[in-house]
Amino acid sequence: MESIKELYRIGRGPSSSHTMGPVQAAKIYKQRHQNAESFRVTLYGSLALTGKGHLTDVAIIEELAPAKVDIVWKKDERKDFHPNALQFEVVGEKDADPWLVYSVGGGKIVDDDSKGKESDMIYTQRNMQDVLDYYKETGKVFWELVCETEGDDLKEHLTEVWKVMKEAIARGLVNEGLIPGGLKLQRKSASYIAKSRSLSGHAKTTSKIFAYALAVSEENASGGVVVTAPTCGSCGILPAVLKISQEQYELDDEKIIRALATAGLIGNIVKHNASISGAEVGCQGEVGTACAMASAAATQLAGGSPAQIEYAAEMGLEHHLGLTCDPINGLVQIPCIERNVHAASRAFDSASYSLLSDGKHFISFDVVTKTMNETGKDMPSMYRETALGGLSIFGDKDFVDN
Repeated sequence: MESIKELYRIGRGPSSSHTMGPVQAAKIYKQRHQNAESFRVTLYGSLALTGKGHLTDVAIIEELAPAKVDIVWKKDERKDFHPNALQFEVVGEKDADPWLVYSVGGGKIVDDDSKGKESDMIYTQRNMQDVLDYYKETGKVFWELVCETEGDDLKEHLTEVWKVMKEAIARGLVNEGLIPGGLKLQRKSASYIAKSRSLSGHAKTTSKIFAYALAVSEENASGGVVVTAPTCGSCGILPAVLKISQEQYELDDEKIIRALATAGLIGNIVKHNASISGAEVGCQGEVGTACAMASAAATQLAGGSPAQIEYAAEMGLEHHLGLTCDPINGLVQIPCIERNVHAASRAFDSASYSLLSDGKHFISFDVVTKTMNETGKDMPSMYRETALGGLSIFGDKDFVDN
């Protein structure tokens, strides 16, 4: 498995696969052709079908400026390796130097030379069973394995990740008004946190979870700076769970950093053995994985054992199996924002449930990860970030500002 620094990426929303990945690719290509005056960028498959809603074209044009950019949309052409493909070319030169690149989820990009390579793999563990075996052999829990494998600079990265997460929550709690995109969707986080102040007990805690998840998700939908956890589309779940856990248990940031390490390990296992790309396996790979990560983090912060942490993560993913990626008008808004909210709440439920158990259960995390991957492959493409089926086709086009 790769470093969790490849999982937790900091950047602007609304989409890690449709915005952050293409921007990174554009940056690399621009560096190769610093004197080019004109580029052609061809978007294929899911990138072409939902790129407008995700601001893919806008992000690429801004990155390649001041050069002229011609965007070509090939909605009916899908590349075999991954549905999120784009090709860069230099226009007006003898050598167009075409470069085909894939945005494979979570902001990561690969090309034909790098796909399938394992040169960046730093973990010897490949799945959850390997991680549990390591614990049995050494007595070192999840976060200790991560820190031992990643080295001293991991803490600095996770400290920055937590800082950006908290900043996204803080901004989201005060920002009001319409979310860009044409759906005329109002931000809700500020009103939710205000209403939470008059509540007490469980109702207050629940409303704050809602507000925190809304805050980050609304920031992402508005193009704000967020952390992929594991994607932009699912970026509100883990920060909300970490924030409320810190408040509830009066935890210092060191405990949160350790929880981020554990959550990152969970996300890495899914990323390595299945996919975190909505265009590849549907929303189960994004929100489902994020819920698993947050469930594990919440369980650890509440004092759970490795067995209970694994159980919580398994439930977080299992009970999102089959979840489709069908955003209305290709925007990371409906149903994405509310899905983040409810998945954050579900993560706490998974943690509570596992903490009441002895950690023994029937379906392992590795089995549910494999199941999610196979379910995603069997899912029709109309339910995998193409805006061709499900909720996406029922969006009222009259609400879109052209």
